[in-house]
Amino acid sequence: MSYVHILCSFYLVFIAIHSYDIPSALHQQLQDYMPPSSSYETNFNLLYTIYSIPNVILPLFGGNIVDRYGAPKCLTLFAILVFLGAVFLSIGVSNQSWHFMYLGRFVFGLGAESLCVAQSTIVSDWFEGREVAFAMGIGLSISRLGSIFNNMISPKVANGNGITSAFRIGGLLTFVSVAMAMLIVVVDKRGERKLKKGRVMQSLTLALLEHTDTNIGEEGEVNRNAEANGGDVFDENNEQSTKPCTAVVESEVHITDIRKFGPLFWLLTISCFVVYGCVLPFNNVASGILLERNFFMSSPTDCHLTYPNQCTDGYLQNGTNSALDSSGDICLVAPTQAPVLPTAVNHTSSDSKRSSEWDQSTYQYSSLTSKDVDCGDSFWLDACVSSYCTKQNEATEQAGKVMSIPYLISALSSPPLGHLVDRIGRRAQIAVVSSSLLFLVHLTLATSASSPIGPMIGQGVAYSLYAAVLWPSVPLTVPKLYTGTAFGVITSIQNIGLALFPLMIAGIYNASGSYIPNVEFFFMGCALMGVIVGVYMNVLDRRYGNKLNRASSDDCEEDEILFGVREDGNGDFAQVDDDDEYFSPLMT
Repeated sequence: MSYVHILCSFYLVFIAIHSYDIPSALHQQLQDYMPPSSSYETNFNLLYTIYSIPNVILPLFGGNIVDRYGAPKCLTLFAILVFLGAVFLSIGVSNQSWHFMYLGRFVFGLGAESLCVAQSTIVSDWFEGREVAFAMGIGLSISRLGSIFNNMISPKVANGNGITSAFRIGGLLTFVSVAMAMLIVVVDKRGERKLKKGRVMQSLTLALLEHTDTNIGEEGEVNRNAEANGGDVFDENNEQSTKPCTAVVESEVHITDIRKFGPLFWLLTISCFVVYGCVLPFNNVASGILLERNFFMSSPTDCHLTYPNQCTDGYLQNGTNSALDSSGDICLVAPTQAPVLPTAVNHTSSDSKRSSEWDQSTYQYSSLTSKDVDCGDSFWLDACVSSYCTKQNEATEQAGKVMSIPYLISALSSPPLGHLVDRIGRRAQIAVVSSSLLFLVHLTLATSASSPIGPMIGQGVAYSLYAAVLWPSVPLTVPKLYTGTAFGVITSIQNIGLALFPLMIAGIYNASGSYIPNVEFFFMGCALMGVIVGVYMNVLDRRYGNKLNRASSDDCEEDEILFGVREDGNGDFAQVDDDDEYFSPLMT
């Protein structure tokens, strides 16, 4: 293993997260670009539902494929699936086909989660016995940087070069990730050959020593002592030093063993289900929420254009078409409000010599709405409603920056928070605090018109705290033999929520016509349920001896790490093996 493995594997996760989040950063641009439809929110949220569907099943056998065929080889397969998914998605966008986009997201979902599992295995192998948790935290931070990079760059690319360019860049970057995965395989094979050669030389050396009859003096005495003790060699402090530990054979684990999981695990699972319901699904539509609430609010209702059936500005409007209020005065449109649009438009390509730049030959709308305006089309951007599109593009880029705040906080805080939680414990208590903070965040977004900076900082702090305590809590709630199964079950149920919640959000939006306040009320409900479950989890944890709230530095855990074993559910000890734990930066 070399640093090439680590750098390439981190790049793979960075790009996977970047590609996963592209639709969320381009929520408004995608709505403008796709054919006008009253079911846009449903179609958009299905992109995330369909991604999660295969991951309801895949975590149940988690890293089994990786363990069987090796992480480097599997990494290549998963990177190819991610690349194909990104390509299909890009083709679907270019052809304005939701169905092809759904195919891309499904294929992407097949590869992305498993790619993260393989990457985690490589990192755990490389850092085995030295700061594995810290290395995982670094990986999570890098994955969050992928989200930040997407939120910053994708809106700029879409506004400057068209939305199809933003998705094509995603496809290009995933193609590079395939090359990175193949490089990992090549380096891994070279490492295996060197390791095999080293083992052969070691075997030859031992064979020569075994047949050498020169063991005299103190060396001969040592060898005779070793033979007398069954081949064990002892140092000067009479401590065994060379006899390998005998692995304890574990019982065979079946998925039906989840019946043995206690109430503490199921409370943790319910908490994961509802709390992540107001984290990841929120990010999916955060751009739309921020535009509606802060950066591109509806135009003043009492304003109308001087010439309602003409373009407002651009080269098709030779004069002026000012917006007036009910008194006939110039209408005051706030910097955070959208300019007033015409009520109707009727133009064809014969109306301008520059019509070759337009996406269509005819623009005839008897009742124009904001959903009809595609600011990626030169007709709207340059010819007809230039100020509207310019302001919208600036707002989408601003929204992308603000919605990156939670991920920036997560990227910076994940490694130190993980270390802190290991030292102080209090996992169940912190889960209640983070859920309560999420409730306050979404209450603020739903009921006030304040700056979104504060709520986004709160979202980031709550998100980071919850992720830092949730996943380390899973092994503490089940017998050690079933740790891998427990990770698979909780991740599977989490993905059920991530498949259902986007559709619920779309239904709420379609019923009310806006995100504020009803969609935010939904997120508040999820957070409140997380608080209730968290309180009961603390009560139950006391009955079980404070498994969740005690620190990881307890003597029992130190002994497990020291001797490489851990207690199973029957009071016996089994070999410690971290490879069975399912870890995915996409879902954390």
